[in-house]
Amino acid sequence: MHHHHRAILRLGLPIAVGQLGVIVMGFADTMMVGRYSTTALAAASFVNSAFNLIFFMLVGYSYGLTPLIAGLFGRGERGEAGRTLGHAVVCNLLYAAVLVAVMSGVYFCLSGFGQPEEVLPLVRPYYLCILASMPFVALFNVLRQFTDGITETRTAMWVLLAGNALNLLGNWLLIYGVGSFPEWGLTGAGVSTLVARVAVAVILLAHLCLRGRYADYRAGLRHFLPRRPLLRQIHRQSFPISLQMGMETGAFTLSCVMAGWLGAVHLAAFQVMLTVGTLGYLFYYSFGSGLSIRVALFYGQKDWPEVRRATAAGTHILLGMALISSSLMWGADRWLVGLFTSDPAVLSLALSLIPPLVLYQLGDAMQVCYANALRGTAQVKAMMWIAFVSYLCVNLPVGYFLAFVCGWESFGLFIAFSFGLFTAALLFLRSYRRALAEAGRRG
Repeated sequence: MHHHHRAILRLGLPIAVGQLGVIVMGFADTMMVGRYSTTALAAASFVNSAFNLIFFMLVGYSYGLTPLIAGLFGRGERGEAGRTLGHAVVCNLLYAAVLVAVMSGVYFCLSGFGQPEEVLPLVRPYYLCILASMPFVALFNVLRQFTDGITETRTAMWVLLAGNALNLLGNWLLIYGVGSFPEWGLTGAGVSTLVARVAVAVILLAHLCLRGRYADYRAGLRHFLPRRPLLRQIHRQSFPISLQMGMETGAFTLSCVMAGWLGAVHLAAFQVMLTVGTLGYLFYYSFGSGLSIRVALFYGQKDWPEVRRATAAGTHILLGMALISSSLMWGADRWLVGLFTSDPAVLSLALSLIPPLVLYQLGDAMQVCYANALRGTAQVKAMMWIAFVSYLCVNLPVGYFLAFVCGWESFGLFIAFSFGLFTAALLFLRSYRRALAEAGRRG
């Protein structure tokens, strides 16, 4: 059992470091744009909110590749893993093209979203930069899931950290116009983001194309011709996870909208506490991804006892992560909240939301654990229905009832997260056990 603990920690830590770098860079972006002008900050917040759901759907779609690659890697079928990567790149770029088309349509409707007139001239060029980066985000995502699937999680970590550094440098030069560089403000931040996203995709692609240790995988790509059965298989694996992550993100976004109905103070406090909660989710999903890779490795070998041991080890790790996150949120509540606001009203309300925030950490960790265990079995069709029931049929209605009918306001919205997340955890666990039992019967 202990070797599974070590393996999951070894796989998950680089993913966590890479994701932490993204979050820190997001904070840096916000601070740099905010110091340039309040109007620029408002425009950036609007655009980033619009794209947040889309990027989670792109990430979720790429997750369908991981168990396929990990299973082939576990069986030593490197050429077939390379062919599968080629098909996954086609699927992910086509999916990105659909989402680009949708967001292009949204671009022509920006004036109908009720944003202040002075914000729109800044919104448009920044929006186009983020829109142009989407195919490169999709390409990086699929290449990253490939390297993660062959247990090389450090590769994407280093590429991400390099990209974050490039983005930070570009922001400094192009937002403020340092030296001979133009002062483009928010547009400069958008150009910097676009360049960094192109760079990380190209760097990771070059790494896979040039390094000798990937020669066996590249051999599977030399005579690459898309095969419809494999394209359909990858899409069937990927689309349910994309919808699952989209609905989960949507539940949090729509709860935030309901918090806005309660007033500006409630909205500000709600945003602060969601940001604090994201820190826990970052580690849950990073080590959950490590669990998914381990499950897929042994599932591909049909070693059911090791699959169960890997899941048990992942459960122990994520329970420990939930305990650490809860303790930190409870013990350092004033310091954490004080990082984001000094407004006494917002501070007081945010601190009152600490108990329900702590409560849902366990549910969040367990739904991540069993969702990733299920993802590792490649039996993912149930994931979108579980997300629909848990987040749209349970979380949102309970949140509305507690917040507005019972009068619990933001406290009720946060309590509702526990209902949704614990429901998801139980349903993911049930589906995982069913998938493993059916696989065992098939032999």
